Amino acid sequence: MRILAIAIALAASLAAQKYDGPRPDKPDTPYLQHAAKLVPLDQNEAKEEKRKEGTAYVTPGAAAKARTPLAEPIILFETKTLAPERLSLYRMEAKGGSREVFFFENPKKRKDSSKVLRLSVTKVAAGLYKLEPTEPLPNGEYALSPADSNTVFSFTIY
Repeated sequence: MRILAIAIALAASLAAQKYDGPRPDKPDTPYLQHAAKLVPLDQNEAKEEKRKEGTAYVTPGAAAKARTPLAEPIILFETKTLAPERLSLYRMEAKGGSREVFFFENPKKRKDSSKVLRLSVTKVAAGLYKLEPTEPLPNGEYALSPADSNTVFSFTIY
């Protein structure tokens, strides 16, 4: 009985702990977490371009201003209207002074078609979520994008 009482007390104390880390300045904008500092991801609208073999979503600029050296970045996201579960992570290719994600019409024939990278979503406080890739990411350009939207939040891993 004592062990059960101790386990219940420990569980209650863990549940009562409040998040006391940094909080994003703006809701519905993802931020890279670097210790106690938050860096907002670059927000742009990707331009959809139909091509012979598929569709490209092109974002201006050769590289994102938001940068991290971490292969497994932590992204904090305070939600107001955008659900964090609707965000998808993509690797972008730098081409001709811009970045793009390309989807082939027939992805079974093309292994180069962009794929959604897996994210872990954890609620850390009311309306505040932590997003993390489930595996280390190689250096390069990345973008989070809500489903059914051309809005992209981009960052660079260097």
